[in-house]
Amino acid sequence: MTATFGMTPTFGATSTTDEVLAGADLSGKRILVTGVSAGLGVETARALAAHGAWVVGAARNLNKATAATEGVRAGAANGGGIELIELDLASLASVRACAGQLLEVGRPFDLVIANAGVMACPKGQTADGFETQFGTNHLGHFVLINRIAALLLPGSRLVNLSSGGHRRSDVDLEDPNFEHTPYVEFVAYGRSKTANILLAVEFDRRHKGRGVRATAVHPGGINTELGRHLAPGVLQQLVDQINAQTLAAGGPAFSWKTIPQGAATSVWAGVVASADEVGGRYCEDCQVAEIIEGEGRRGVRGYALDPDHARALWAKSEEMVGERF
Repeated sequence: MTATFGMTPTFGATSTTDEVLAGADLSGKRILVTGVSAGLGVETARALAAHGAWVVGAARNLNKATAATEGVRAGAANGGGIELIELDLASLASVRACAGQLLEVGRPFDLVIANAGVMACPKGQTADGFETQFGTNHLGHFVLINRIAALLLPGSRLVNLSSGGHRRSDVDLEDPNFEHTPYVEFVAYGRSKTANILLAVEFDRRHKGRGVRATAVHPGGINTELGRHLAPGVLQQLVDQINAQTLAAGGPAFSWKTIPQGAATSVWAGVVASADEVGGRYCEDCQVAEIIEGEGRRGVRGYALDPDHARALWAKSEEMVGERF
C-alpha cells in the first residue's frame, strides 16, 4: 500500500509521523496495529486515522487502550477511526481467538503493523511456557500474522517492529527458551528483535509472489513504557555505553527521539516507501538500513537478513507453536 505523492521526499531521524504522512489520503484503508495502549502504537494509530484510515487496534488491556486512544478518535478525519480488539501476545489462546474474530469479520487489511512488545523483562514464561520476550515479541505475532495472512490482499504490507537491539544477539534455535543458557535480559530482547526481522524476511519471500510485502523497522531510541522493567539508571548506562562506542567511531552523540519521530519509520515503511524498496529489508530513520557488522548504533546485522536463517527460524517457530503455515 503506497500513498500517492508528487515527488517522494527524503525523510530522516527527526522526521515525524505527520511530516511523513503530509498529503497522504488513506481513506478506505483498513490497518491493524498491535499494542495500542501506549507509546508508539497509540501515535501510529493516531497518525493513520487522522489521514482517513480505519484502524483496528489490538491490546491486552482494553480498558487501558480505550483511554489511551481517546485522542485517536478525536483526531480521526476523512472517514478514519479506530476500533479495539483484545490480544494478549503472551497467550496463544488469546492470539488464536483474536485471529478467529478477524477472520470471522472477513474484512481485508491493507497494512498490518506488528508494534506490540516487551523489553528486558526479568526471566519468565508466557502462558504456553515460552521465554517471555521471544514468546511475546516473536511467537505471538508469528501465529497472529500467519493465521490472518488470507486477509492481506495484493498490495498490502506487513511492518514488523524490531529494534537496534537485534545487534546484541542472533536467535538461538537450539535453546530459544534459555533452558541451557544463562538468561540475560538484553540478550533475550536481542534474540526476539532479530526474530522480528527474520520473520519479515521469510514472510516477504513467501508472499511477494501474490503482491504482499513485509519489512522490519527500528523506531529508534524512545523513552516509552517499553523500559518499565529496567532498574533505575540502567537506561542511562546504556546511553553512556552507546555514546562511548559511537563517539570512538567518530559518530554523533545519542539523543532520544520523540514518540512521533519514533513512529515515523513504521508509517513510512507501511505507506510511503515503495514496496520493492522495503520488502524483505530492515529500515531505520525512514530509510532502508545498510548491513553493518561493526560497532555502532546504526545498520542491520547480516544474520538478521539471512534467508536460510529466516527459513530455519520459521520451521522452529512452527514446531514450537504446533502449527504449520
